[in-house]
Amino acid sequence: MQLVVSFIVGLIFGIGLIVSGMSNPAKVLGFLDLAGNWDPSLAFVMAGAILVGLFAFRLAGARQRTPLGAAIRLPTARQIDRRLVFGSLVFGAGWGLAGICPGPALASLFSGSAKPMIFTIAMVAGMAVYEFLGRGKR
Repeated sequence: MQLVVSFIVGLIFGIGLIVSGMSNPAKVLGFLDLAGNWDPSLAFVMAGAILVGLFAFRLAGARQRTPLGAAIRLPTARQIDRRLVFGSLVFGAGWGLAGICPGPALASLFSGSAKPMIFTIAMVAGMAVYEFLGRGKR
């Protein structure tokens, strides 16, 4: 049952990314182009996601288990460290260069465009390098 619910939630999330325009690199790059022809529409998508996330994390923090009985494991780290800053910079640079981030890339894999496929291969390669270099080392 957990797998089915996970699939349905992921499908709804992917559809939301596509409908909101987050999977359109041109729209994302228009949002990131503050000095040019700026498209603020994705700010509303992000604000909506933050609002939903705020309530979801508050609700999850008050519970020990999900409605299906799985344990809830929320992040416990509270400090901003070198790894967080570096990871954020790499993520932001990749997002700015490609106009795609991981969720929309996966949602766009079957669009027929090569860009999400190339991005996903590069993303998986980056994850492999991270694992190879020693994920838990600081």
